[in-house]
Amino acid sequence: MNIEQESKRSLTRILESVDLSGIAKTDRAVFEQRLHSHFPRLFSLLIDIYGHRYDFYYYVQQLVETLAEGYQARPKPLKAKDKKRLADPHWYQSEKMLGMACYVDLFATDLSNLEAKIPYLESLGITYLHLMPLYDAPKGDSDGGYAVSDYRKVNQQLGDMDDLKRLAAALAKKDISLVLDFVFNHTSDEHRWAMAAKQGDKEFQDYYYMFDDRTLPDQYEQSLREIFPQVRRGNFTWNEDSQKWVWTTFNNFQWDLNYSNPAVFNAITSEMLFLANIGCEALRLDALAFIWKEMGTSCENQDKAHRLIQAFNSCLQIAAPAVVFKSEAIVHPDEVLKYIDEQECQLSYNPLLMALIWESLATRKTQLLTESMQRSFAISPNCAWVNYVRCHDDIGWTFDDNVAWQLGINSHDHRQFLNQFYTGRFEGSFASGVAFGENPSTGDCRVCGSLASLAGLEKAMLADDSQLIEHAIGRILLVHAVILAIGGVPLLYSGDELALTNDYSYQQDDSKSHDGRWVHRIAVTDNAIQKSQTGSHPENQVANGLQHLINLRKSLPLLGSSETQIVMTDNQHVFAFTRRDDQGQVLLAINNFSEHNQSVDSKIIDHIGSHNVVELVGNTALSAVNESVTLAPYQVMWITAKA
Repeated sequence: MNIEQESKRSLTRILESVDLSGIAKTDRAVFEQRLHSHFPRLFSLLIDIYGHRYDFYYYVQQLVETLAEGYQARPKPLKAKDKKRLADPHWYQSEKMLGMACYVDLFATDLSNLEAKIPYLESLGITYLHLMPLYDAPKGDSDGGYAVSDYRKVNQQLGDMDDLKRLAAALAKKDISLVLDFVFNHTSDEHRWAMAAKQGDKEFQDYYYMFDDRTLPDQYEQSLREIFPQVRRGNFTWNEDSQKWVWTTFNNFQWDLNYSNPAVFNAITSEMLFLANIGCEALRLDALAFIWKEMGTSCENQDKAHRLIQAFNSCLQIAAPAVVFKSEAIVHPDEVLKYIDEQECQLSYNPLLMALIWESLATRKTQLLTESMQRSFAISPNCAWVNYVRCHDDIGWTFDDNVAWQLGINSHDHRQFLNQFYTGRFEGSFASGVAFGENPSTGDCRVCGSLASLAGLEKAMLADDSQLIEHAIGRILLVHAVILAIGGVPLLYSGDELALTNDYSYQQDDSKSHDGRWVHRIAVTDNAIQKSQTGSHPENQVANGLQHLINLRKSLPLLGSSETQIVMTDNQHVFAFTRRDDQGQVLLAINNFSEHNQSVDSKIIDHIGSHNVVELVGNTALSAVNESVTLAPYQVMWITAKA
């Protein structure tokens, strides 16, 4: 079969039967042009996934109808945004970009109050706001909102869909891109599809993986890992209502969707376009590594998972091209890279950088960070990392074992050390953290805690030790300096800019006490903001230091769409990299991950191509560089040629 010819014939037949009369003539021409441009790739992807089905062409026609409906429903300002983004497709690479992620209720109680906090976001320089899941979800434990009961309904405690649309419009007026979660691996067991499945509706039982007995689940289990072993064992849950076993990778109340059924792909495409039409400019693909199941495999990172995401991407290019995907693949570094492509996910979290920043703080050594970034940081010039230090989730040590072994590091023992260090169980640790997902069989766990607490500020303030406080502030500013300069979209987690420390009150809440991640899901109060803006206490020092770095980043086009090269230094405590633009201008970033003075050979300045240089963070001339460049504890230097 010639796929391209078949796709053209199929599209011709489909357009003869699809009613586009409801779309204005000018808009219809745009829609049809995009459809003709992107349908061949979409068709090819769908053939690969669903082409064996006798009803394949029915579902393709239904999908085109869904795309037409989504495009027709797209508001006029968003169609204008589509045109703008198509003219500047790599807008997310700008040095002006600065992200923040937050829970609506913790940041502003509800959507209306969040709109009132836009001036605060503007003052920080935020241009990208990721709102954590705000959809209707089960009462009590909902996995932090990631158990979605209705993609088209806002959690009533936060407001309603009209409030969200008003917020999106208000953010757009201030050039702040709205980012929402696309939870497409699973729904909650209260979603209308799941409710129909419980009642015996065969159509909707096929939306999930449901089994009459344990025969197939037991076969699958042989190669699956447990995600939350502290909550329950295995990946399947018995449902009394339907009298079936249901695939539930994450929690009993989160039912995995069955993407081997094309009806699921079409239904989720409809939900995706609804979210796009609210006004978001990026969708974070939650748990994307898990969306395709294959017997005898781990059911993670399967080839058809990539094809599904590429097919969803093609649908956006047709109906809502202003919207990009952000990959949330917390998997092996080699697998993370496979999701990053302009036709798959234009943006991607950088979990390896995050994990190894913390590894370097604990060890005071940067070899693993440097070696790993040299291997894994380079991605397509059309895409961008989203670099973060903390987020709503736990920290898992996802570095490459082979890289560690080559450096003489025993991966298993090193992960155990890092877990002990960041949960405060290692003598001399500066960190205050909480174990998460501790496996009772292996003792393995992951780590939770706010950035400030993990960086040592909580312990230092409790001890009222000025030097420890100074070191903790230095760590906080250091790690932010790395993500602000290294290349990509820097993403702050709400409250980190205020140096908020752990909130242990979750331990008294029955719906949260089992989930240590709530220790760093902290309410941002007006008092906390005011405290960061006045006085000379640690919170104010962090806020001022971070604001200085943010303003500096935004003034430097070199920190936008330029090339990143990780530099090997002669000092194991120092991490360095360069940013180089098309004109050959270079910025050299040097970062001391130690609480002691450290020096690097002055030859490192050769990367700039001039020894008449200036250090920008401290605004200090370095024209007379001697044999070495010396950095104070946790100091950051951004060095470039003097104008």
